Amino acid sequence: MDLDEDAFRAGSISAQLYGHAPSPFERRLAQNAKAGSVPGENETLDAVARQIAKGMRDGQVYILGPGTTTRRVAEALGIKTTLLGVDALLDREVIGLDLDEKTLLSIIEGRRAEIVFSVLGGQGSLFGRGNQQISAEVIRRVGRDNIKIISTAEKLINLPSGALQVDTGDAEIDAIMAGYIPVITAPGRTMLVKVRA
Repeated sequence: MDLDEDAFRAGSISAQLYGHAPSPFERRLAQNAKAGSVPGENETLDAVARQIAKGMRDGQVYILGPGTTTRRVAEALGIKTTLLGVDALLDREVIGLDLDEKTLLSIIEGRRAEIVFSVLGGQGSLFGRGNQQISAEVIRRVGRDNIKIISTAEKLINLPSGALQVDTGDAEIDAIMAGYIPVITAPGRTMLVKVRA
């Protein structure tokens, strides 16, 4: 099954089933399907996005990860960003859309930066899937303490392994990210969630 990325970029979700194939199965190594939203989550995520937008500091770069959750932050600022790409903001304005690792590193050079992104619902992936532009080197330069993760409590509770996963391809950064990390679940509320490398 695959998502029509052109339709998704245009704001429409359309997936197509291409076929079935038998495969070996080991529960701890298999990814869940992506989880959708449940009623009430949209309002909560909108409120979180407004809180993050309101707290943005002048002179600091904000790297927004892909997806509808982080797009809400841009919408709260009244600006447009990409849906599948990684974008950057400075002083509440877009300074780059659909950026690659090299451009991100250039943008944050000599500046304070923060990464704002969401959990890949149902799969619990933080880094290494769907946001490879936010590489190990980008994470190293931004720092673990300058990473804001947004998710609904429902998605976190339903993680099959009870933990989030990180796979940047860099064992040192994966180890830095491992442990417990706060995830923003509602305005003024966070959950500490275990991260496994």
